[in-house]
Amino acid sequence: MCGIVAYIGPKDAYPILINGLYRLEYRGYDSAGIALLHDKKLSVYKTKGKVSELEEHLQGKNISGNIGIAHTRWATHGEPNDINAHPHSSESEDLAIIHNGIIENYLTLKEELMSRGHKFRSFTDTEVLINLIEDIQNNEKVDLPEAVRIALNQVIGAYAIVVISKHDPDILIAARKGSPLVIGLGKDDFYIASDATPIVEFTKNVVYLDDQELAIIRRNKDLKIKTIKNKDKTPYIQKLEMSLNALEKGGFEHFMLKEIYEQPRSIHDSFRGRLNASKGDVRVGGIIDYETKLINAKRIIIVACGTSWHAGLVGEYLIEDLARIPVEVEYASEFRYRNPVIYEDDVVIAISQSGETADTLAAIELARSKGATILGICNVVGSSIARATDAGTYTHAGPEIGVASTKAFTAQVTVLTLIALRLAKIKGTISTSRFFQIIHELEMIPDLIEKTLKVDPVVKEIAGKYKDVRNFLYLGRGYNFPVALEGALKLKEISYIHAEGYPAAEMKHGPIALIDEEMPVVFIAPNKGMYEKVISNIQEVKARKGKVIAVVTEGDTSVKKLADYCIEIPETEELLVPLVATIPLQLLSYHIAVMRNCNVDQPRNLAKSVTVE
Repeated sequence: MCGIVAYIGPKDAYPILINGLYRLEYRGYDSAGIALLHDKKLSVYKTKGKVSELEEHLQGKNISGNIGIAHTRWATHGEPNDINAHPHSSESEDLAIIHNGIIENYLTLKEELMSRGHKFRSFTDTEVLINLIEDIQNNEKVDLPEAVRIALNQVIGAYAIVVISKHDPDILIAARKGSPLVIGLGKDDFYIASDATPIVEFTKNVVYLDDQELAIIRRNKDLKIKTIKNKDKTPYIQKLEMSLNALEKGGFEHFMLKEIYEQPRSIHDSFRGRLNASKGDVRVGGIIDYETKLINAKRIIIVACGTSWHAGLVGEYLIEDLARIPVEVEYASEFRYRNPVIYEDDVVIAISQSGETADTLAAIELARSKGATILGICNVVGSSIARATDAGTYTHAGPEIGVASTKAFTAQVTVLTLIALRLAKIKGTISTSRFFQIIHELEMIPDLIEKTLKVDPVVKEIAGKYKDVRNFLYLGRGYNFPVALEGALKLKEISYIHAEGYPAAEMKHGPIALIDEEMPVVFIAPNKGMYEKVISNIQEVKARKGKVIAVVTEGDTSVKKLADYCIEIPETEELLVPLVATIPLQLLSYHIAVMRNCNVDQPRNLAKSVTVE
């Protein structure tokens, strides 16, 4: 959550910082600010609202200088306003800081500082930290890097910070714990950011800071890294795989729509090199060394949040159905606090698009403390979860800028399908003919999604009919129950319409009370699995005058006789239907949100990478 960008080098800092903030808008925020060092003066400019409002606020201001820090804030402590926005200055205004995360013991630290005469302007935990750093620097007579290091040893919580000093125009200090931070290495300059999106146009060489590491970044000097316990570390330089083109809209009105239409490619990229249908081969390289652990596991526990949790539910159906291994799917945010029973022969699979989700990282730490094997599935190379797990695999969906996840979801389901098929083949729980049949169908999924995307005009027409309703109900059975959950989540995330996903059979155990002529009910009703049962559920809705929108298999006749609207998808294997059926639900949410004039790519109150509890 929030976005950090900083620069030091020979170039003008402002264009790099403001463009970096625009690149980070997808992370979600409510205010923005910049601090620039020029002419021995540290100028801090910040405002509530969007980066464009900050840019307007800066008209006519002195924005010179070749060192600076910038930030987009997602409020935690203190309401969104100009005062609480970052950067925050120390009391003397000699130092400034930008910060992602939460300092949990900030009140204790604040009271101690106030007892020593410090005064505060904001309600934030961040202002406490920068005043603590200055207090240490003044009272212990140490340089800035050492003052930051000492201060961070007193901090409880999560942070990614960058500190700038009026008295030292040739240094930036960066540090992280539980919140991501990456440093780009240019020819004679450095770029710092929450993720690689503001960096990729300048350099492909990056260093990802690990937890409790501090970077000392001096102009015209080599990057220096040490731990907050004062142990020197050798920077590990990695090559970025991201391209600048992937960060542009490519002619689409919104990133979300672009990413919906990218799914044929992103799914193909997620199984490319892992699936060979002609040879009957499936292998996921990142977990090969842990296949024995997986097939002998007492159970597999999947931990995730939000959309990734829905992908995990599909994974539960896949692994249990094909490989006959018990699977539990847990909300990471609950798992970490409920004292779960974890055995040493359990395998925990952590799923996260960003690889930085704080609750999922905490769940990993808990599972590791109990001796379980930890595997990860994420989309961002070099992310915290990729480094915190024993092994894992990347989804290769490419950068996902829209806050509401689309292609990351289908990429996660694709990877889980590959894992389930691989385990089933090793265990012998699937016949050879069935195995070949499924992998042949999986290889065809990108083409089927291309075909599915052609229903967009139909979906847009339906969206126009229901854009002003207040409630939606999404229903599915078996593999399509998680699809119903995901469809409902997409709608409420970006259109702000209340929506619930339910197992269709559970409708009569409560939600049926809500159904009347004002209630649209979306059924995922392909001609697979419990098709006749779903038809019965549709009849129950129609008997109560509910409006039925049905996602059906191409050529369906039975559901068409009952539904008010039908959206056709190509036929495929039952266990692969989620990959196809999700597409029209994403489009429905998108079009409704656009028609309601909602900010599709940056919905209110949401962040792309949830790095706080």
